[in-house]
Amino acid sequence: MGGSGEVDRESFDAEASAVFRSTGDPAEGVHGPGSTTWRIARESVLFLGGGRAALLQLAHPYVAHAVAEHSETQTDPIGRFERTFRHVYAMIFGDLGHARRSSDRVRRIHETIEGTIDEHVGAFAPGDRYLANDATALLWVHATLIHTALQVYDAVVAPLSFADKDAYWRESKRFARLFGVPAADLPDSWTDFERWFASMLDSDLIAVGRPAKEIARFLLTPPRASAAPILGWYRLMTAGLMPRSLREPFGLRYTRRDALLFHSSLRTLRSTYPLLPRRLRDVPAYVEAQKRLAGDETPDQFGRTIEKLALRVVAPA
Repeated sequence: MGGSGEVDRESFDAEASAVFRSTGDPAEGVHGPGSTTWRIARESVLFLGGGRAALLQLAHPYVAHAVAEHSETQTDPIGRFERTFRHVYAMIFGDLGHARRSSDRVRRIHETIEGTIDEHVGAFAPGDRYLANDATALLWVHATLIHTALQVYDAVVAPLSFADKDAYWRESKRFARLFGVPAADLPDSWTDFERWFASMLDSDLIAVGRPAKEIARFLLTPPRASAAPILGWYRLMTAGLMPRSLREPFGLRYTRRDALLFHSSLRTLRSTYPLLPRRLRDVPAYVEAQKRLAGDETPDQFGRTIEKLALRVVAPA
């Protein structure tokens, strides 16, 4: 499972088409309401792991250089977040038409993203070519989302059995193929996935270079004094959730006192989050999916408003 190099348009279309052909009710989309994916991905607390997933992605030099040179992360962070998750959630919770359009949109964007590495970092040297449609990089980005979602759900919402994790991973392979990840490159089971993920962390394909550090610093620096307490706490939680091997490269402090506060915060979240009303726990995309299946196509105005307010509290200006 060493990766298949560049994913060209023909390969991308073949993977996505195979997923679409295998779906059942078009209204239920790629996964559907009975899936482990909907049960887990509906939880808003998964965004607690957003910093971890982002930093893990940036630890792949292809991703870091692509984001630095082609993304609006540092000029329009809120807009980029909203656009990214609009496509992600369309593929998870949308009907088949929305999932297909978002998959195609991602393909067209990725086709325009390529360039050259400008530093010695891990296995890469100045002048090495990067591209967004590299199979291993695509799989790594997908893997960071899956691994982080299960880590946060297990820590805050409810313990997950091996069967839960295995089902989530196996279902997520359909989502990965909508990004063009070749089916042959996807680990078979949760056990295989964990082994592959650990091997990537130990490899020289994962290395924190200059653009990764710069973007991480931007994302985790309070945009205004009023945001300092919440973003400082979020930075601490990100450090606690990160693999130990990547904390120091990203400059994430994690002292013994930090560890105590991290675990105390998790205990508080575990005891309080499950008590929240479902209306506050469910992400808007899930609420809208349930409404759609009931024949109501109106947006979740309440959820979208809360989402925007939360983003504007902590997002860099």
